Amino acid sequence: MDIKRTLLWAVLTISGLMLYNNWLLYDGRQALFGPTPLTPNVSKPPEPKETPSGTPAVANPATPQASAAPPSAADLPKQANLPKPEQGPSISVTNLTTGEKHSIKNEVLELEISATGASVINAKLLKQLGVDKKPITLLQITPQNQYFVRSGLISATSNDLPNHTATFVLSKSGRVDNKNFISFISEKGGVRLEKTFFLSDGSYVVEVEHRVTQIGAQGAANLLVLYSELVRDGTAVSDSEFYSTFTGPALYTDKEKFTKIDFSDIEKNKVTMPRQIPAGEPGWIAMVQHYFASAWLPSDKTVRDVYVGKVEQNLYRIGLQTPLAPLAAGASHIEKTRLFIGPQEETLLEKIAPGFDLIKDYGYLTVIAKPIFWLLEQIHSYVANWGWAIVILTLLIKLLFFPLSAASYKSMARMKEVQPRLMTLREQLKGDPQKLNRAMMDLYKQEKINPLGGCLPVVVQIPVFIALYWVLLSSVEMRNAPWILWINDLSVPDPYYILPVIMAVSMYVQVKLNPTPPDPLQAKIMMWMPIVFSVMFFFFPAGLVLYWVVNNILSIAQQWQINQMFAKRSANK
Repeated sequence: MDIKRTLLWAVLTISGLMLYNNWLLYDGRQALFGPTPLTPNVSKPPEPKETPSGTPAVANPATPQASAAPPSAADLPKQANLPKPEQGPSISVTNLTTGEKHSIKNEVLELEISATGASVINAKLLKQLGVDKKPITLLQITPQNQYFVRSGLISATSNDLPNHTATFVLSKSGRVDNKNFISFISEKGGVRLEKTFFLSDGSYVVEVEHRVTQIGAQGAANLLVLYSELVRDGTAVSDSEFYSTFTGPALYTDKEKFTKIDFSDIEKNKVTMPRQIPAGEPGWIAMVQHYFASAWLPSDKTVRDVYVGKVEQNLYRIGLQTPLAPLAAGASHIEKTRLFIGPQEETLLEKIAPGFDLIKDYGYLTVIAKPIFWLLEQIHSYVANWGWAIVILTLLIKLLFFPLSAASYKSMARMKEVQPRLMTLREQLKGDPQKLNRAMMDLYKQEKINPLGGCLPVVVQIPVFIALYWVLLSSVEMRNAPWILWINDLSVPDPYYILPVIMAVSMYVQVKLNPTPPDPLQAKIMMWMPIVFSVMFFFFPAGLVLYWVVNNILSIAQQWQINQMFAKRSANK
């Protein structure tokens, strides 16, 4: 059997699988490989259900026991014993958008808060601009998209509490300790909930303080639970049909680490994930999309129960339940948490919480991708241009793999030398494939050529190149980052398709430098591959195409030099 033909078809098969994998991701299906929703095999307790009013019902039943520490939500009475939901405002978009609204902002983030539930219904990232040069709106409620943040109180003995359906009134606002703040109050069922948002200068992290006060003796023995949720529609965020990134809920626990949850699994009620964050351990929940995320980062002093669910058609949530100790009449409890709404800037995420940088997801190759991004960022700190940083990084990686690449090109050069003899053998023995294969193996052995020598060094480099692909695709730092001349944004396709055309030409030159396959069909396929790949790269971000162009040019230079060396050696024989 012709080994080269087998290797060629193997490469084409892998390429086809990669394209099919990206199509599956784009179509919202389970991927074959790469960044996919990870769901650890953890036992699955019953999910908290949403009442008609939209308030999350308390999770996992048990009889409450006296304890000095706040109980878990699992210690509350059975779901069947919960009272009927109140006939109050529903989750409808109209209730959230037509009520009174207030805002709080700093240099990088502007929030709009609805009086209904004191819910965050709009968030603008003032330093992150879209194609229209206006700030990106991450949280919003429109006919096309619903994405908002809410919190409130629930109890097993009273359904009439300040929650996300209650009307809150503005209490106070202003500035204290270099922070802008705004506070809202709602009183229901003998409980007062004061919700205060603090926003530090230049920060994407909002400190949210929930002050719970028992204002009446009745219900003082209530086991109150504070819930915090992220709610959004299931529309995937994708910038191209040729590549896809994850959109959906995610969570982090110290034991299971980073877990992504697919909207389709929520829809089918097939989610398996960690359901509790133990006291004393870090943990958080998030909604993730390409380049951006929102997240609740609670205190680690108490147990936090995690739940996901479907709110209504094409609307999903992930939430935390934090149980509060019973309050005596007139007593108060303050529960502090943090809310992140911002870009997935790696150095920013690392400082916020343990494991929070995992929101910027590189998939299975994180262990390789993170050092690559660190090196890219270090280069950028010197050249102050992400385009040139990509060029220099590509050069450094090429130098790192120079010995392997040289071995590959030398093998291909030797193959090119014996190409005429291979063609002669093929013509002489075309009627006897087995004899042809033996004759080719004898020729390789005689000339000390390893038929796999040109492929194995390339295979070793593939994980690095795929990791670099995800680094460039996932890095929000590339947004609106110019390179030179017509390239004003490395995160979007080349507007004039110059880089993809250059890449196609470079691939064609590489094909011509390689030995021509003896099979005419293989030769035609190899000639068509530059066109096929260049069409695909027309829709890839300019930063990715820039990397491939530079890599191809460096490969051509190295291969040409080795071919010249072998040509001179042959001439001197």
